[in-house]
Amino acid sequence: MNIGQVASSTGMSVKMIRYYESVDLIQPRGRAASGYRIYSDSDVQVLRFIRQARTLGFSIERIRKLLALWRDEDRASSDVKAVALKHLAELNMQIVELLAMRDSLDKLVQQCVGDSRSDCAILEGLHRRDGSLD
Repeated sequence: MNIGQVASSTGMSVKMIRYYESVDLIQPRGRAASGYRIYSDSDVQVLRFIRQARTLGFSIERIRKLLALWRDEDRASSDVKAVALKHLAELNMQIVELLAMRDSLDKLVQQCVGDSRSDCAILEGLHRRDGSLD
């Protein structure tokens, strides 16, 4: 398969496939006489794996680790679970941080009158030197 066919088959852009090649997550099987990259069905499977892992928010380095574990038939599932649990903990931390940001911004928005006057609680809250938004 050529890169256009692989892009169509995986739902990825050609640019993303080339990026994954540049960071060594995938290596095409070679080049045709015309110079085009040649991809196999297993390359498509790897790219689908990568796409799904990216959908779940895994970093490139974690995907690299997951791919190595996927390819290692002697792996322990506990090794895979450890990678997933670490990522899950980080996602939960991000959720807590995002909720705190949302709540702080919501307070500022509620305090802003939003009329034609120049004073604005949002800008005042962002300017506070003590770092508090309340």
